Amino acid sequence: MKTKKTVLLGITGGVAAYKAAELARLLVKAGFDVHTVMTPAAKEFITPLTMKAVTGNPVFESLFDPLHRSATAHIDLARDPDIAVIAPATANALGKLALGMADDLLSTVLLAIDLATCPVLLAPSMNTTMLMNPAVQENIRRLAARGYGILEPGEGLLACQEIGKGRMADPLEILARVQAILERKRDLEGRVVLVTAGPTREALDPVRFFTNYSSGKMGYALARAAVERGARVILVSGPSELPLPAGVEFYPVSSAQEMHRVVMDKVLEAEIVIKAAAVCDYRPELIQEEKIKKGGDLALKLVRNPDILQAIGSEKGRRFLVGFAAETEDLLENAVQKMEKKNLDMIVANDLKREGAGFAAETNLVTLLYRDGQLEEMPLMSKYDLAHCILERVSARTG
Repeated sequence: MKTKKTVLLGITGGVAAYKAAELARLLVKAGFDVHTVMTPAAKEFITPLTMKAVTGNPVFESLFDPLHRSATAHIDLARDPDIAVIAPATANALGKLALGMADDLLSTVLLAIDLATCPVLLAPSMNTTMLMNPAVQENIRRLAARGYGILEPGEGLLACQEIGKGRMADPLEILARVQAILERKRDLEGRVVLVTAGPTREALDPVRFFTNYSSGKMGYALARAAVERGARVILVSGPSELPLPAGVEFYPVSSAQEMHRVVMDKVLEAEIVIKAAAVCDYRPELIQEEKIKKGGDLALKLVRNPDILQAIGSEKGRRFLVGFAAETEDLLENAVQKMEKKNLDMIVANDLKREGAGFAAETNLVTLLYRDGQLEEMPLMSKYDLAHCILERVSARTG
């Protein structure tokens, strides 16, 4: 039975490969068992002997190394670690992983890793122009959507003597991210969390309704992450095709009025309320009993739906209340106004015009704003990773 958490450190062929030795040293010092896999190009920048000396473990370099324990070394290496870190991750490495290509030991190991049991962190490092190339950006978004963690590159003087974004994340930052993932606590044990998710549908006639583009992905990710952190989770969701997260108490609804009734009933049980649902602000005043037939112009009168978030905020007591603001302009100003008007403790603001953010996307790019005026810009990440980040901050403020 192993007593240490195992980190698989993958090194690809970029100038920042020299930082991998410092990262390995920090990981070992923090108590991790570090095993290194290097690509052929990586060995042009840093030697396997260096990594062996730092980690105290053999370095894996080839699919066909006779020192491997078995003929399926890539499978063995994929099953052993608790987490994998690719630092640096070059444009070539990102592209191969995004396309499912495997032509060396590291890329083969990565395809054999099950992200459900072994998180993978990628630390991109390259020239600014390469990083911002649409193909590279698309690969990063695709990988984030699949659940790979992306360590945002830093800005500064690059090896090419240009100044810009593309520096590999600092080894201390990578270490902190590894520790945060592997030492994730069940910090919501015994707490009750109410999450709303998905869109609402407002009927017009027997065959038509008003709705919005929400898929429910952010709310469902929050519900899943809250269960993983030990909470009793009440999920109230509008129509969604997503699989139900295991372990939640589920209350399906359709309209805003239905969601209002269920939420105001269940909120009495909750200590933390996270309202991620995209509720339609308006509904038709009259629902037609028969299908509306095609004819001339059609005028509809819309009336306001109940404001669920404001209703909770007006009677929230000691509950911690989190809202979402999806905007197309004046993001921060609108978010702050919403937080104050609805008595929120925290608001998650995302600009729908930014790539990788918003409805139906697998990723999100948000700013977290807090009641005390603090503001936190979050990097692009999967909605699942963002859910854990949100809950970590909620826990820290309610513990």
